[in-house]
This record gives sequence, C-alpha cells and structure tokens, in this order.
Amino acid sequence: MLKRILVTGGAGFLGSHLCQRLVRQGHDVICLDNFFTSQKGNVDHLLDCHNFELVRHDVVDPFRFEVDEIYNLACPAAPGHYQYNPIKTMKTSVMGAINALGLAKRVRARILHTSTSEVYGDPEVHPQPESYRGNVNPIGPRACYDEGKRAAETLMFDYHRQHGVQIKVVRIFNTYGPLMHPYDGRVVSNFIRQALAGEDITLFGDGSQTRSFCFVDDMIDGLIALMESRADLTGPVNVGNPTETTVIDLARKVVEICGSRSKVSTGRPMPADDPAKRRPDIALARKELGWEPRVPLDQGLRKTIEWFRTIRLSDYRPPTPNY
Repeated sequence: MLKRILVTGGAGFLGSHLCQRLVRQGHDVICLDNFFTSQKGNVDHLLDCHNFELVRHDVVDPFRFEVDEIYNLACPAAPGHYQYNPIKTMKTSVMGAINALGLAKRVRARILHTSTSEVYGDPEVHPQPESYRGNVNPIGPRACYDEGKRAAETLMFDYHRQHGVQIKVVRIFNTYGPLMHPYDGRVVSNFIRQALAGEDITLFGDGSQTRSFCFVDDMIDGLIALMESRADLTGPVNVGNPTETTVIDLARKVVEICGSRSKVSTGRPMPADDPAKRRPDIALARKELGWEPRVPLDQGLRKTIEWFRTIRLSDYRPPTPNY
C-alpha cells in the first residue's frame, strides 16, 4: 500500500538514503530539513520526482502535514556538531519529538523515532541489550545529545501510553556509507578523508576503543522493517552491526583499501565521556524483524571510499568550527 510519509532530517546522511528508498517504493515523501548538518545535494536527484517534496523547516518549530507515517531523524549526531550548540541540540531532540508526536497524534500516523546507542553512555554491560539502562553522565559535554535522546524516548512512550500513538523506537549504532558528510567528525569519514589526502590518521588514545560499524543500506532495511512491523512492537530495538572493531584496526583497513601512504598516529587526548566499547545485542531485531546486517566492513568501506573519490571537498563546508 502506498503511503504519505514525512521524514524529518530527510536531507541528512541517513535521511537522504531513507527518502530515496521510500520514493523508489512509490510512496509520497515529504523531506523536512533545516540544512544545519545536511546537504541539499543529498536529495537533488529526487527533486524532479512527482512523489517527493523538499521543505526547509526546523523541527523545533511546529509543523503540520497530512501523513500516514513519520520517520523522526532530525538531530545533529556527531559530537563536534551537537556540542557546538548543546542547548539547540537538546531542543531539537525534545521539542522536535514533541512536535512530531503532536502531529502523529492529530493525524493518527505511526511514528518511528531514531534514538541512538548513546543512550547507553559508556556501557558497563557488553554487548548492550535493549534492557540495559545505560551509564550516562547527565552533566557532561555529551549529555545534550545522550540525555536529549533519552528524554525523546520517554516522550514517545508517554504519548503511546497516554494518547495511544503508534510508536516505533530504534536505537541506531554507528552507521557509515556514501553521502556521509566528509566533515561530520565521525571516524570513518575522518579516516577516509585523511587517507585520500595522504595525511596521518589521527586517533584518540591508543585506538583500542571499539565500535560496531553498520553499512547504510543495512540500516535502512532495519528502519523500514521496524516501521512495517506489527503494531505492538514498539521497541526500543537495537539496529547495528554486532561485529566489533577497534578504532586502530579500522584506520589500518582504510589506509590499505585507499592504497594510501598515510601513517596511523595515536595519542590524542580522549574526549570526555567517550565510550570505551560499543556493540549492539541484536537478538531482538533478528527475532522480531528477521533483520541482521549483510554487508561486511571491507565491502562497505570500499563502496564508501569509491563515493569519497567522486566528490570535491570544496563543495562541502564543515557545519561547525569544530572540524
């Protein structure tokens, strides 16, 4: 069945991939974005599609549409960007969720909210199941994002219990792929940009901290599978790659695939509250959605690096002075 679908943050990295998939499926898609960390170029190829509409708008301000489904993706997600204006980040998470939920309540739309693995903080349980309540510093420099996303989850479930809004909450783990902003500050984009330029790959600490990297196509499969799942599966559901990789091993892979002469340099001071480990337990996604990632890290990195070779860095500007 074809639906009318709103995607907030639809011109961002994940949002643009999601919009493209939904448009190709024939749905009527509204992409809402304020272009703080996103690029119009991510959705340029969709502008001539009869079933796609691009709207410049900030989710902090109310919005009204007649839709069947809402994917709530709007929020800066890289530490340098969300720490640049922490109050605005908290407003985006909380007020954006309130506005999206208010719309969902009014038009009786199903809403999927993209939460984050950051709700687990620097975890004391490994890997992280959805039942783990996290280890988050509520007054640290990352709290604007971590606690903002936790508060948004609270709002989702309160609207569900009090008003019967159909909700889906997904906790996204590290995702990468084509259309990443080259200056988003994430390790994959940083390492690729440095390797292609022949610069040293700079790591925080000794590089032993771990992350789990999910290719964007797999992530979009997971988001859509959760949205289309049975009504009583509200989540939260972890979606990410359970294969754990150290940051230094990632750097070496990027250098090798790029054919670069870059050297890997360690020892930069660790950022405050940076998690030492990050790996999802995806048993729930496997059981309820039949979902698990299919793209191996090497293959995904090759596709991402191929895309990075096609862009001109001069067409991009860092969204904040942090990079």
